[in-house]
Amino acid sequence: MDLRQTGFVFAAASAVATLAIHPATAASSEGQKLVAVHCEQCHEIKGISDFGNVGPSLLDVKSRYPDRKDVVAIVNDETKRNPQTVMPPFGRNLILTKQEIDTIVDYLYNQ
Repeated sequence: MDLRQTGFVFAAASAVATLAIHPATAASSEGQKLVAVHCEQCHEIKGISDFGNVGPSLLDVKSRYPDRKDVVAIVNDETKRNPQTVMPPFGRNLILTKQEIDTIVDYLYNQ
């Protein structure tokens, strides 16, 4: 095994150890990645400086939507609530899995 392989093995082992020790941090990191790919182009999000403004701000989502199920439903298929929305039906169109939607909502609720 050369030095590059050793470094890769160490980095991979370190990442696995971090996930095992800090699952909440890993979930937050995954949520942040999903939000960066699927949400920030249209929504203002805490900690993101280059966000879109097509959709409403996602700052303080928890106080605006105390029932978490409402946000899950919006991400899943906002066309049920607002047929004129430009937001993609992420769940209905299988863009995101139920787990990914839950991860995004968890991330937004903990901002």
